[in-house]
Amino acid sequence: MIIIGITGTIGAGKGTIVDYLLRCHDFVHFSVRGFLSREIERRALPVNRDSMVIVANELRAAHSPSYIVDCLFDEARMTGKNSVIESIRTPGEVASLREKGNFYLFAVDAEPFTRYTRIQARKSETDMIDYETFLENEAREMTSDDPNHQNLRRCIEMADFVFSNDGTIQQLEEAVGGVIARIASENANPES
Repeated sequence: MIIIGITGTIGAGKGTIVDYLLRCHDFVHFSVRGFLSREIERRALPVNRDSMVIVANELRAAHSPSYIVDCLFDEARMTGKNSVIESIRTPGEVASLREKGNFYLFAVDAEPFTRYTRIQARKSETDMIDYETFLENEAREMTSDDPNHQNLRRCIEMADFVFSNDGTIQQLEEAVGGVIARIASENANPES
């Protein structure tokens, strides 16, 4: 069983990579965003980026920096299938998943205005913001000394594979497909 974690900047293409892995490689999807949305709704809070950050940070502080992805990993392990965990946001999450074995971290990034345009097009309830707010949200999530808070910059640095998504969806999918073929080959021939 292979576990792929997806990290990256807001609107960079994490979901596009996930969709490709599900459609073309039969992965099972586990979402940090989905996990948090369920918890936010349980708490009767508004489902927006601020609530996502607050609830995620509270859960990590109460349990561990890797609590959310550990819960999702347990769900993935129960399927026994290759799985993708979307929205890795703290170095503690990366470290915990690496300890579990057969884990690869993919990071994706693109130019800021390109990413902003993408989030506006997807019309998610957490993305209906102006460009200035978009940049502020991203800056808040890029670095932190608190292990329970988002640190996208460090997660991207920890990635096994980094994809630039300033081109087409086809170009991104081809790049990801090449990496999946490489990972499959390495797992088929562990001595090589």
